[in-house]
Amino acid sequence: MKTQKKGNNWTAYYDPETGRYFAEIIYTSREGREQYDYEITPEIYGRLGTFAEELENERLIKTAKMTYSFENTMYGTLGPERRVRDGEALEAMNACIKKNNKKKKKD
Repeated sequence: MKTQKKGNNWTAYYDPETGRYFAEIIYTSREGREQYDYEITPEIYGRLGTFAEELENERLIKTAKMTYSFENTMYGTLGPERRVRDGEALEAMNACIKKNNKKKKKD
């Protein structure tokens, strides 16, 4: 099974050790950076990348449970705003990302 899918602003991960699926959406511009992390379902993961429009992938991801958001933009904030809704899911996603990056370096 494929353990990572990627689009323009999003990346989805599957962790075979825990059987959990995650996705992150990152927007970066000269106005700042926004990052949103979600714990997604296997059904959402399976449908990602099948749409003709990239925006449809992001809309699908946003239907899942948000676990973390980070915003540091010049509009409406004085500094980074962080919300951690599910710390355990965030830690599991970060561990999965690290494993995927190590696998890429080996290949």
